[in-house]
Amino acid sequence: MPTRRTLLFTALATPALAQSWSPERAMRMVVPFAPGGATDIVARVLAEPMGARLGQAIAVENRTGAGGNVGVEAVVRAAPDGHTLLMGTTGTLTINQHLYANMGFNPIADLAPVGLAFGTDHVLIVNPTVAAQTAQEFLALVRAQPGRLSYGSGGSGTSTHTVAELFKLVAQVDIQHVPYRGSAPALNDTVAGNVQVMLDQIASALPMIQGNRVRALAVTGPRRHPALPNVPTVAEIGLPAAEATSWGAVMAPAATPAPVTARLNAVLREALALPAVRERLTAVGADALTSSPEELATYLRSETEKWGRVVREARITVN
Repeated sequence: MPTRRTLLFTALATPALAQSWSPERAMRMVVPFAPGGATDIVARVLAEPMGARLGQAIAVENRTGAGGNVGVEAVVRAAPDGHTLLMGTTGTLTINQHLYANMGFNPIADLAPVGLAFGTDHVLIVNPTVAAQTAQEFLALVRAQPGRLSYGSGGSGTSTHTVAELFKLVAQVDIQHVPYRGSAPALNDTVAGNVQVMLDQIASALPMIQGNRVRALAVTGPRRHPALPNVPTVAEIGLPAAEATSWGAVMAPAATPAPVTARLNAVLREALALPAVRERLTAVGADALTSSPEELATYLRSETEKWGRVVREARITVN
């Protein structure tokens, strides 16, 4: 791993790179979703300290449409000079390519990894009327009565859909899918009992769990979540292959020079190490994640394979 001193030396020693970081040339970070969501918030939290370290402002630009594909393609087609970045997500970087037949680009081949930025775990929740106090009791219930219970999601192809389908495949259970236009109405209907189950992101489900409006049975992360220390992981209930984390990663156009992505990675890591940044991420239910560009490239390949299998075997299609 190159040190910060090495990266700075590389930047100063490469005229093209030094020119590309000119303070007169603004940078932008494209978010492929509307303002106000977790991905948008994290991008704005990181843009300020990253820009401060680069000596230039990073503007956050929201480009929505086609499940995030519009924003991703805007970065794919941008000049590979280090001035355009993408805050990509699990869906836009590894799932959408299995759902959309004619995207016109390949997010793995047409983008350069910079580094992981954040992750959010999911939690298996049930309406209190469901006769299961533990995950083991829940699994026994749904196996005894296949197809009787239903789960809500934020829509076909969203993380609350794909994570639930992964859980179903691993657990070998039959729970009916009811898609909504967003996770919030799906959660509301889980609370109301119109659907009985949901695998929601912890951040949004937590208030309902704490208010005893729903019952938490398992979390999908690699370890128990600090906010839910008494809730076991999917590995602890015997389903390690159901582990899943929704995540975000910073990407650049594919031909961006390696010294540029290396410096961007160093700046991203420095920003994520700031206590104030970590606190702001925690406040929106996100955990800071870091990686090298090479580690992220390997992770993207494994996640693409993982979610491609889920899409195929669960026969997931877009709305």
